[in-house]
Amino acid sequence: MTSNAWRQNRDEPSLSEVFRSVVVPSGASPFRRFLAFVGPGYLVAVGYMDPGNWATSLAGGAKFGYTLLFVALLSNIMAILLQSLCARLAIASGRDLAQACRDAYPRWVSFPLWIFAEAAIIATDLAEVIGTAIGLNLLFGIPLEIGVFITAADVFLILWLQNRGFRYVEAFVIALLGVIAACFVVQIGLADPDWGAVIRGFAPSVEIATNPEMLYLALGIIGATVMPHNLYLHSGIVQTRAFGTHPDQKRDALRMATWDSTLALMLALGVNASILILAAAAFHTSGNTEIVEIDQAHALLSPLLGGGIAPMMFGVALLACGLNATVTATMAGQIVMEGFIAFRISPVLRRLITRVLAIAPAVAVILIYGSQETGKLLILSQVILSFQLPFAIVPLVMFTASRAKMGDMVAPKWLTAVCALVALTIIGLNLNLLSSIILGG
Repeated sequence: MTSNAWRQNRDEPSLSEVFRSVVVPSGASPFRRFLAFVGPGYLVAVGYMDPGNWATSLAGGAKFGYTLLFVALLSNIMAILLQSLCARLAIASGRDLAQACRDAYPRWVSFPLWIFAEAAIIATDLAEVIGTAIGLNLLFGIPLEIGVFITAADVFLILWLQNRGFRYVEAFVIALLGVIAACFVVQIGLADPDWGAVIRGFAPSVEIATNPEMLYLALGIIGATVMPHNLYLHSGIVQTRAFGTHPDQKRDALRMATWDSTLALMLALGVNASILILAAAAFHTSGNTEIVEIDQAHALLSPLLGGGIAPMMFGVALLACGLNATVTATMAGQIVMEGFIAFRISPVLRRLITRVLAIAPAVAVILIYGSQETGKLLILSQVILSFQLPFAIVPLVMFTASRAKMGDMVAPKWLTAVCALVALTIIGLNLNLLSSIILGG
């Protein structure tokens, strides 16, 4: 790399306590090396199936049937491409996205980017607070206003896992992902959807861009799927792997990390599509098209699908999603704060600060409007995330397209072009939605 590629030298890595802590066996078979890289992709996948996804997918499936499955697929393809750039940036430059922004841009640019990133994490945490509280309410009858405060106790779970080692964090997350997937297999089996209509739902529809209500939900799905904090998270946790520094070893690490994230995100697509399919099969076809509250969907599952298995599985999966997202959002918050402003505080304190900022609006909405408005707040949080996306995607694409910064691992021109198109598409959709809101559409 040229000496003037970055404005300042690389600082201490974020998440320094787990940096290069997972050994990659040299000289081992490709499969063994791949197993060493399995993990970060699944932590990233958590963000693609958090409670915010539930709200947007349930509302989209109930209102428009299977039509928005195309948006879920498109979002997942966007995510796979962008996460591959995150791994490329981390492995080639030794920086996560937050550090890269700090080292490449003047303070007057990097500081606002940090503020936007923090806002995105608070919006993410808001979805987790509400989703986890709803899960506790559905399973144990705990009132939402109490449940949102109980969620603050997750800091102790995170601290315990991190003290055990990064592989324990990954094992915990992957185990809960298995529970979530199993729950949806059972629910989809009970819903018995029209598989022909499901397949047709993955085809594009012009109405998605022309119908303001459908566009709003589509943007919510994109915001809930391609999440800003995941771009910072992935570029940080890939560096928990102790891969070699030779160019060939770096290229091998990039291949393994990309396979890890791609396979994990395919699992996330399966879960997201399952939520939308469940809503379309159980609610849209029965005329219940105005499902915007997660607890409302839970209450309707039993009479529509019969028995108590489906709603119980629904509650278990929601709680598991909330717990998982809690772990990954905390790490993303550390990476953002340490990377942008080199300010290091304990994960517990960091989590408590973020959680207080997320609990406040959640409690306010519950106390003023009641639980019936929490679903709308969830969807709004995901649309806010979609508006934040360009501020993370544009720097990521610019860095990985720069040979001066990336050396021989610069992104191929086709990948840069496609990811630039993704950024322009999201910006265009945001402007379209904004104009619809301003004009009262």
